[in-house]
Amino acid sequence: MAEVSLKNLTKRWGDFIGVDNQSLEIHDREFLVLLGPSGCGKTTTMRMIAGLEDPTDGEIWIGDRMVNDDLPKDRDVAMVFQNYGLYPHMTIFDNIAYPLRVRGTPKSEIEPRVKKAAEQVELTEFLHRKPKALSGGQRQRVALARAIVRTPKVFLMDEPLSNLDAKLRVTMRAELKHLSRALKITTIYVTHDQIEAMTLADRVAVMKNGIIQQLGTPDEIYNDPANLFVAGFIGSPAMNLINGSVQDGHFVTTGGTKLVPVSAPDRPDVVLGVRADDMRVSEEGQGGIDVRIYAFENTGEATLLTVQWGKQRVIAKGDRHLRKDQDDMVSITLDPDHLYLFDPETGNRIKS
Repeated sequence: MAEVSLKNLTKRWGDFIGVDNQSLEIHDREFLVLLGPSGCGKTTTMRMIAGLEDPTDGEIWIGDRMVNDDLPKDRDVAMVFQNYGLYPHMTIFDNIAYPLRVRGTPKSEIEPRVKKAAEQVELTEFLHRKPKALSGGQRQRVALARAIVRTPKVFLMDEPLSNLDAKLRVTMRAELKHLSRALKITTIYVTHDQIEAMTLADRVAVMKNGIIQQLGTPDEIYNDPANLFVAGFIGSPAMNLINGSVQDGHFVTTGGTKLVPVSAPDRPDVVLGVRADDMRVSEEGQGGIDVRIYAFENTGEATLLTVQWGKQRVIAKGDRHLRKDQDDMVSITLDPDHLYLFDPETGNRIKS
């Protein structure tokens, strides 16, 4: 087992900066997720840890050894890719055994290790088959078993679930979480899917433009976002971000609607953040702000109401039994204990 330490890590290609002077300590046995949109630097960071990309500057430590000059095979890491990368002409047993044979593992050790890895991902009965005879989820489990069988110091997973359908992704998330706890191996996981990040991670590093915007537990980044980017990226639906000002201790929208009291000095420009879950929907005239429904969606487990609020549209989450139509009027009340203010110029959080 090992800690992974990135010290002032930078990757440039000419004038383009992929990763910009980032430092990060990943704890022993931790499941850390690098989360962000395409092009944010998360996969580049992982490839540098794996040895598939050379850093322009900075240091990469695995355990007590700096590995910048080590070949990928000498770093004792195992990667699981978006593409399963299985050998179609080999059986599942031989696919799992392949890294052991390449490393010169004695034949007497290979079979018990393969069977143990296959058992951990529930593939024992499929070892005689070839990949084409398996489903997408089963093939992904083969890729996991091939990584597990090496007992590496670090797992590196690059969007391993993105090729699976929605239902199978839910199942595989549960399997990955269970497996990570059982194996107790340091895991670095790359994804653009914030649901995967929130459900799998011990900690999440949210990235944008090669820079970590916030590092924290899923609870911390959801309930205490550091800036506008994190607030808007985390959550489904994303946090509502409403432009306005602070006047006489109240937030006032750009359309002039006085919404809620806020603990902040007067400011001409500010962004109020509020999640759909923290907006109570009631009948028109019941004490909140009366607004018109722009769109009504029934998701089964809840209802989502897009409402017109001055010059902006925001999303509120209603009870799953609520039924409304477009252009109906409802009353919206904001939870004063779960409001966030941001500086529109810097994007940083304004804390009272």
